[in-house]
Amino acid sequence: MTTVELIDVGTPTTTLWLPLYASLVPCGFPSPASDELEELFDLNRLLFRHPEATYLIRVSGESMKNAEIHPGDLLAVDKHLEADHNSIVVAVVEGDCTVKRLVRRGTTWWLQAENPDYPDYQITDQENLRIWGVVTHVVHELIPGRLTALLRSRD
Repeated sequence: MTTVELIDVGTPTTTLWLPLYASLVPCGFPSPASDELEELFDLNRLLFRHPEATYLIRVSGESMKNAEIHPGDLLAVDKHLEADHNSIVVAVVEGDCTVKRLVRRGTTWWLQAENPDYPDYQITDQENLRIWGVVTHVVHELIPGRLTALLRSRD
């Protein structure tokens, strides 16, 4: 199973206003980006819709790679949201923590891996399952090692 490390973020008390530009930047061919500033945007509003019920976790394992969730990624998880069909959730199954997609097939619920090398888990006994929250965002590191160094520096 994929393992996770819980990271206590507390309640965001500082607003972090970042510039949000009006123009879209294509990924295919370079074009001059517009300097037209649309607004200032607080990233906390996006990542922490319910800050009192949101936490961050780091992921290990490859079971969610086809959902673009990779080892070392940070996930924002909202405990306030209700998990439903197709939600990616943090779940505890028989004492093991995992990140999987919650899927309904007919009348049966499954925790589905997003990697064909990993089996899906049929939920047969609700008593052995706890949903710890719905994954709302993935922070994927593009500069290897920076996130790990940043997390170590806070200890």
